[in-house]
Amino acid sequence: MQTKILRQRDIKQILSVVGRDAIMDRLIDDLHNGFAALGRGELAEAPPRSGFARGGEVPGVIEFMPYRVPGVAVTMKTISYSPHNYRRFRLPTVVGTVSRLDDDSGSLIAFADAAVITAMRTGAVSAIASRLLARPDSATLALIGAGAQAVTQAHALSRVLPIERILVSDTDPDHAESFAGRVAFLGLTVDVTGPAAAVAAADVLSTVTSVPAGEGPVLPAGPRLPHLHVNATGADEPGKTELPRPLLDDAFICVDHPGQARAEGEFQQLPDRDLGPSLASLCAAPSSATAHVDSLSVLDSTGSAFADHIAFDVLLGFADELGLGRKAAIGAAPEDVLDPYSLPW
Repeated sequence: MQTKILRQRDIKQILSVVGRDAIMDRLIDDLHNGFAALGRGELAEAPPRSGFARGGEVPGVIEFMPYRVPGVAVTMKTISYSPHNYRRFRLPTVVGTVSRLDDDSGSLIAFADAAVITAMRTGAVSAIASRLLARPDSATLALIGAGAQAVTQAHALSRVLPIERILVSDTDPDHAESFAGRVAFLGLTVDVTGPAAAVAAADVLSTVTSVPAGEGPVLPAGPRLPHLHVNATGADEPGKTELPRPLLDDAFICVDHPGQARAEGEFQQLPDRDLGPSLASLCAAPSSATAHVDSLSVLDSTGSAFADHIAFDVLLGFADELGLGRKAAIGAAPEDVLDPYSLPW
């Protein structure tokens, strides 16, 4: 069986030809529809991810995120979160690959780098939650953390809300100062500020930090607008949280993956509180979110292999439309299936 391999140049060409906006819009629409189907019980939830944690001088995690559509395909993402990557290796904090297997035979159908599509799908999930829970006239976006994920958060949220300015805060001044250049394609005003000022002025806020486990929160429980909506996206390993407990206590909280929220998300801080409704249930019944638009709300987002599966569908669909991707015989197909050494040339 031939495997489609999407190389960096293929993903770059998809971004260039289709355009970032069109790809993000498709992701938002397809993910919303997918979550709605999940909320109606038409699709199955992904299992919680598993993997390995590293301590010592090179901390981080390597995780495995599978999703299966019975009789059709399995998507498997292997993702690494390594906060010291840029300083030590000049690599992104998040690196990984995503593969697609035929569910009946187990054969490898497609393979690609996961960095761009993971960043975009995370932003798209925040956009879906914000479109449901933020005020529709939200104009000020605050970002706590100015790394790679902050770019796709700003991009995605600007596609669903009338954002006019972005307030950005980061513990690394260079990251904060360079952010305006990285999002210049949005044509929005960007101001660097402290976390307290960002929280106080924001209609919508996303936390996208590499704070180590046990060292949160990354923003104060200070003054805020009564209708603030928060997308908490950085709590992606045990012990890592970003939001102050008093803010969580006051908030309506939904989760993108109920099976992961207590182990990795902000709900780690709320052991005695019932788990909030799923984002899928809100997508299936949008009117259930309406009552929370004018009050404090939080998306507790830990990342979902279900979302990865849909995002990979989008990427592969655009690749097919443009005729991109190299076919290669990666899987072994011996001439005699009973003899593993009988590989053809």
